[in-house]
Amino acid sequence: MLVALNKPYGVLCQFSGNDGRPTLADVIQKARTNAWIDAGTTTTRRDDDFANIYPAGRLDLDSEGLLLLSDDGPLIHQISDPREKWPKTYWVQVEHLATDAELDALRHGVVLNDGPTLPASVRCLADADAEWLWPRDPPIRVRAAIPTCWLEIVLREGRNRQVRRMTAAVGLPTLRLIRTAIGPYRLDGLLPGHLRILDGQPAPARMHVPRQKPLRPRFPKRPKR
Repeated sequence: MLVALNKPYGVLCQFSGNDGRPTLADVIQKARTNAWIDAGTTTTRRDDDFANIYPAGRLDLDSEGLLLLSDDGPLIHQISDPREKWPKTYWVQVEHLATDAELDALRHGVVLNDGPTLPASVRCLADADAEWLWPRDPPIRVRAAIPTCWLEIVLREGRNRQVRRMTAAVGLPTLRLIRTAIGPYRLDGLLPGHLRILDGQPAPARMHVPRQKPLRPRFPKRPKR
């Protein structure tokens, strides 16, 4: 069984917790109660069908978007193992309007406290590209004097809070982070807190690619604003 979930902001990426914050168990129960499950061509699921699914990877508490869950251990390993190099796509709202030098630095790799990052695919998104996104609850902080822009960043590695640290390293603090795709699987209009059963879709091909070496990092100097 393979399930896509649009993880809402503020949800712990685990099934249990003792601090009162919502967990994946709460989200799945709410989705079942409200019939927020796109079963596709599969039959209706029973409660116990979701009893043994686990997340393939994770999303931080303050991140949103696509999370894959499964009861298939080898598939979970294939999706989450960094050595498999599954591309993960993020839409990132940042402070300031990104310059060509900053985008180039993100593409080539930046030095973090745990070493340089691998080359990444990075592009600016037009405002119209993000019109389909849902409003975040709570909203991001807005500073009238500082513009924002959306970036699409595709990574083939997964370090702790990597996207946020990368954008901060080039002077573009992250305001909102949404994962829109994992390998061949995309949100495709899935709303926050909703589930989509992916059973019956073609099995994913192995995503392993030759090992990449970090390029020499570039450090743009952001002019004073």
